[in-house]
Amino acid sequence: MKTKITLSIVLGILLNLGLVHANALDKTNVTFSGYIKADALWSTYSDGTLGAGNLGRDFYVPGLTPVGGEDEGVQFDAHVKQTRFRFTTDTDLANGDEVIGVLEFDFQVTPNGNERVSNSTTPRIRHGFFKYKKWLIGQTWSTFQDVRALPETLDFIGATDGTIFIRQPMLRYTDGAFEFALENPETTLTPFGGGGRIVTDDNGYPDITARYTIKQDWGHVAVAGLVRQLSYEDNGAGIDSTETSYGVSVTGKIILGQDDLRVMANFGSGLGRYLALNAANGAVLNAGGDLEAIDSYGFAIAYRHIWDNNWRSNFTYSLFSADNDIDLTGAGVTEETSSARANLLYSPTKALTFGGEIAIAERTLESGADGDMNRLQFSAKYAF
Repeated sequence: MKTKITLSIVLGILLNLGLVHANALDKTNVTFSGYIKADALWSTYSDGTLGAGNLGRDFYVPGLTPVGGEDEGVQFDAHVKQTRFRFTTDTDLANGDEVIGVLEFDFQVTPNGNERVSNSTTPRIRHGFFKYKKWLIGQTWSTFQDVRALPETLDFIGATDGTIFIRQPMLRYTDGAFEFALENPETTLTPFGGGGRIVTDDNGYPDITARYTIKQDWGHVAVAGLVRQLSYEDNGAGIDSTETSYGVSVTGKIILGQDDLRVMANFGSGLGRYLALNAANGAVLNAGGDLEAIDSYGFAIAYRHIWDNNWRSNFTYSLFSADNDIDLTGAGVTEETSSARANLLYSPTKALTFGGEIAIAERTLESGADGDMNRLQFSAKYAF
């Protein structure tokens, strides 16, 4: 309520200055929400280290667990990058309908800022969309992803190895339990023989996604599908190839009294960037310059237990596996990753949460080389 009053005062000032029109106050309601979250992380790696500014030091990224290096000491990091703020508007239209708009920012995965002087980070857009009748236009969670099945973890994602996790621009149609969308495409490739990831941006068609959700008193189950084109064109190298990719996702949340169980199972050919934060690419180039999709799968399970009105815990395990043809990819690519975590959270009120979390993770290459990560994380969060 305080937030709404403050925004009304701000709009009133803008109105007096002539920067907005009166109907902005009459026809549109604005709400502001979000949270401030501070994280402290202690991390150790069995086979190497992550350098300053590496994304994997802020939150768990399966494909970044070091492999094949030397064991180093504990790394400590503290940041507030998960902090986010969200503006939601609903406007009464002249035809009697309503349009809803959402704009949300946080400070993760941005290239600017440093820890030397100011610890500054740049805001980034998470969500930016509007909904009119049965249509959604803009950027938000992929229709192939089930956000409600994500566990409550101090880590940014938690069940990262086994989950679909992606936001992108789209055109989505929703009719009851059914959702259908055309979403922004992108292709990630492994060069022939292995090497750095190729991000092509050569797709000629949007990704096609659909989801059907069954909701009951005991929870929900969702089944989603993905069909997309993988594409790469490099005239200088004489490459012009496309490949069809598909994926299936089955997810759910089952209510067990005060507790709940959350499950995810994802598999397909050419999932690439959709699964495990792109731990494996969508396809690999063969000797003739043609694309061959990489099969992969992932699953996750999480159990949340309520101890009392203030205390709760979450126990999570997730796994990712890729079926690489090492004659094409080489043996230096990721074959499997897995992670497990347990936390204890305390909320004296709904707005405040304090907690600690232990996580262990492992990454294995096709060569058989592997590396482990151990992490202890503490967080404090104020939601408004």
